[in-house]
Amino acid sequence: MNKPIRHGYWGSAVDYRDLLTKIEEIGPILEKNAAADEEKGELTAESFEALKPLRFSHLLATEALGGAQLPPTQVLELLAAVTWHSGSAGWVSMVHCCIGAMSAAFLPDSAVERLFGPGTDNRFSGQGAPLGMLKKVEGGYRLTGKWSYGSGFSHATYSHSACFVDDGTGKPAKDENGNVIVMCAHAPIEEHVQLGNWDVLGLGGTGSIDYAAEDVFIAEDLVFPILTAPPQRLKELFSLGVVGLAAIGHTGWALGTGRRMLDEIAKFARSKSGRAGLLGESEKFWYDYGRAEARYRAARAFVFETWRDIEATVEAGTAVTTQQISLVHLAKSEIHEAGVDICNFAYRASGGAGLRAGVIQRTFREMMVAANHFTIAPSIVTSAGRNIGGQWTNRVWQFYDLIEKK
Repeated sequence: MNKPIRHGYWGSAVDYRDLLTKIEEIGPILEKNAAADEEKGELTAESFEALKPLRFSHLLATEALGGAQLPPTQVLELLAAVTWHSGSAGWVSMVHCCIGAMSAAFLPDSAVERLFGPGTDNRFSGQGAPLGMLKKVEGGYRLTGKWSYGSGFSHATYSHSACFVDDGTGKPAKDENGNVIVMCAHAPIEEHVQLGNWDVLGLGGTGSIDYAAEDVFIAEDLVFPILTAPPQRLKELFSLGVVGLAAIGHTGWALGTGRRMLDEIAKFARSKSGRAGLLGESEKFWYDYGRAEARYRAARAFVFETWRDIEATVEAGTAVTTQQISLVHLAKSEIHEAGVDICNFAYRASGGAGLRAGVIQRTFREMMVAANHFTIAPSIVTSAGRNIGGQWTNRVWQFYDLIEKK
């Protein structure tokens, strides 16, 4: 098989098709363990060990750091492939992938040499909401705080936690423009207390626990300003910022989940007995299925159109534009909304089969959880719509807010 032609901006050492083949090989393991992952509240050892060699934390990192330096469209395909087999495995993979990319993008050279250097195999997890405080000390900071939704935390090696900086009076410090400074701090996972609290409707196998830090030392080079960090390498691609990188993960996950539910309900309808046999003869079912398939494919096409345009932009040596980030948000939202509609259709069509434990029920629950994630909040879509529609043209994205240029 010939390798695909690849622009020199991207890595050449890893062929993503080889990774797709490996995912296909471990797929049965991930599927077999999906229920056990949920029961355990995190990925089982067998699931995690199957995923570990894929090194998702390194997919977007530069080859100079031991990463694959893959284009986003290929990462989307890889995340969708894992998610098709197991929503929880896909979620942990996308978190490790995106936070690994952020660390590789925005930390200074001295830090990435330690975290990504030869002989290392670090994985990153944490929370981007500033729920902690850094106090300046000699050589770095002391971190105290408590965070929620640390997906894949127990299988990571380093945390990534947003926090304020103490101004010396216990209040958040501000920059010269009067804006609160929000940093992202990294520390070894064992420096934290894992607090559990992950009894949820779906994605139970992700281990998205609460965790805490109490006076944990953070070296000075293991922080970056999460709202305004300039990329330190691959500056065109990483001009996406932390939110743009996170969008790759959430979008890839939704691609895999929607596809799996369509495949599962079609397989159910093709079976020959009971309700499925009646369903397979229903004109109404196949009409609704056709519409759901079209909705998914349209959303998927929007996703890949958006990200291929970004790839062309960065290959030309240009930073990503505000409008491109707006389209990223809209495409991310649409693939989730399409997935919600698909899952509602499939669950209702499956009758009692969807009510009971199995792929249809689990996929339905997982999509409903993902659809409530802040990253596809209506306010983000509204701001993107105003930008694309020409009302807010003199603004830039800062985290999930479209703010006026200063």
